[in-house]
Order: sequence, then C-alpha cells, then structure tokens
Amino acid sequence: MATTTAPTSSHRADVPQKADHRPDRNYRRRQRWGWLFVAPFALIFVTFLILPLAFAFRMSLFTNTLAAGTDFVGAANYVKAFTDPIFLQGLGTVAKFALIMIPAQMIVALLAALVLDNLATWASKFSRLMIFVPYAVPVVIGALMWGFLYSPRFGPASNIFNLVGLAAPEFLSQDNIFGSLVNIVTWQWAGYYMIIIYAALRGIDPGIYEAAVLDGASDRQIAARIKIPMISSSLVMVIIFALIGTLQFFTEPQVLRAVAQGAIPVSYTPNMYAFSLAFSYSQFNYASAISFALGIVVFVFSFFFLFLTRKQSGLK
Repeated sequence: MATTTAPTSSHRADVPQKADHRPDRNYRRRQRWGWLFVAPFALIFVTFLILPLAFAFRMSLFTNTLAAGTDFVGAANYVKAFTDPIFLQGLGTVAKFALIMIPAQMIVALLAALVLDNLATWASKFSRLMIFVPYAVPVVIGALMWGFLYSPRFGPASNIFNLVGLAAPEFLSQDNIFGSLVNIVTWQWAGYYMIIIYAALRGIDPGIYEAAVLDGASDRQIAARIKIPMISSSLVMVIIFALIGTLQFFTEPQVLRAVAQGAIPVSYTPNMYAFSLAFSYSQFNYASAISFALGIVVFVFSFFFLFLTRKQSGLK
C-alpha cells in the first residue's frame, strides 16, 4: 500500500508567495499630515501673492479712461512702458545703483566674513551679532533714522564737523543723495550677506587649511586661493539677491523723499514711478504694466548673470 508524505517546510518555502501590493498606510498618513502642515502657508501664498499677481497682470492688459471706459489693449501698455523716457530713466538710476552698491555690499560682507572666520573668541560671536543687527532693523525705521542723522538742522553731523572746523556736507542735497542712499542700503544689507558668506566658509573642511599651512601658504593666500574660490556658489547667490533688491529699489528713497528737499523726484526709481502713477494719478492699469515690465527686466538681468556665472554657481 503506497504511503504519502506531507510536504516539509523546505518544500513550502520553494512555493512563491503572492506579493503584497497594499499601499503603506504610514506613508499615506505622513503625506496627509504633510499637506495639512503646508496648507496654511499655501493658502496665504495663493491669497496674498498669486491672486494679486494674476489680478495685476490682468489689469496691465487693459486701459481705463473716462471717455472710452475699460478697453482691452493687450501688450500696448508694455510697449508704452519700454518706450517711456521716465521709466527708462528710472532703470538707468537703479542700474547706476547696482554698479556701485552691489560691489560695496560684497566687499564689506566678504571682508567681514573672512575676518570673523579666522577668529575663535567671544569677540567673533559679538561682532557677528553687531554686523547683523542693521538687517534686523525694519527698512522704514532704518531710513527714518538715517534721515535724522543726515538732517542739517537736527542731525549730529553739523556738530561733529564743527569740532574740526569744517562745514557739514549736505547729505540730502541733489548732489549727495546718491552716495547717502548707497550708504544706507550697504549698512542695512551687508550684515545679511555676511552671514550667508560666513556660513559657507564654516562649511569648508578645516583639513584643507591645515594642508595649505603645511605647504607654506599665508592667511592672505588661503583666503584668496582657497576660501573665496570654494564659496563661489554662495557669492553668486548673494549677488543675485543684491541685484534683485537693487533693481526693485523703493523704500529708502520713498521715505527720504519728504526730507530730501526735492532731491528725489517721484520717478526716481521704476517702483516709485509705478507707485506714483497708481496712487497719485489713479493710472492703475499702466502702473501694473510698469511693475510687470520691471519684473521682466529683473528676470532678464538675473538670468543673464546666472548664465555668465553658471560654472561658479554650479549650474554647469
């Protein structure tokens, strides 16, 4: 009589098991929580940025007059903007600011970061804080403070210059307002850029410095040939931030215009021109076109700079 044997465990192990394709419940739960945490920011972002931008862009495609009412004009407002001598003059002004202000901010921020990177005492932490403090001051308050310091009647400049027998320069005059604004913006933003550069310097492996010292490199050679080239991507990012901010120059000249004795016209920068068109002359459609035209210029300049520095920025 034939006998049968039950399959052993080794035989059962050879039988392929059916794969479990059920989704990971924990993963789905994490996704839901992630969307929940992102939702408040997304709501604010869409409500206060995306929708206003869409509404402003729509306005820029129309014109509104008492005689004809609201008419769709397409790109006519943009053609008018890029042929408007006042807008082009404002672009020239911010271009001059960029040529002077960005190198000044970069030199101050880079030198401060390099010096602080070599310090390992309590003075380094205190100095970083003091250099960064101006950035923590709201821009309007900072501009008002410098307006007081520049004032020939209320500011301390006249007293300080009188101590050495000199007449205080008129910082808010038409001839000096350019340098005064450069000083304010450099004071306000150099500390922020310094922190970015300093963080990049702290990310460099100290062993590279030790090897350079063993090869006889001085501190100056280490800074010029090792530190600066190794943080080139951070320097490019800082320049992009400064370029975008400079082309949108608005708050400081707008605040100082009231005390600058006619040295700053309402069309001094493109943003000031758009602000004046919208809230002084109620030309909201053309003001929107001016704002988006400025945005196009900012994008083109930023893209062109990133293309030129694609190797240093790591984009190539």
